[in-house]
Amino acid sequence: MIFICVRFAVKPEHAEEWPELSRAFTEATRAEPGNLFFDWSRSLEDPNEYVLVEGFKDDAAEAHVGSDHFRQAQADLPQYLQATPRVRNMLIEGEHWDELGEMKVD
Repeated sequence: MIFICVRFAVKPEHAEEWPELSRAFTEATRAEPGNLFFDWSRSLEDPNEYVLVEGFKDDAAEAHVGSDHFRQAQADLPQYLQATPRVRNMLIEGEHWDELGEMKVD
């Protein structure tokens, strides 16, 4: 799986509306055949920062960045950001989440 994590620094005046501003992009991405997950969360330390965790099968991320909805997000979303998003991505084995053994629940 291609695992991607992106940090978005949203302008303070748009932080509350970010989920709605990114909704069309989120829904279209989640509908892609190779998408495994596309999950947003909000930083507890910085209410203007949203973190996106994405997973794609094999080379499906390439189709994602070539999609119409990705290009639309590239055109629409930067105006609401304080800075260029920061990203990390990696190829990892499997398409699942592992258990965190250090916090095993019996």
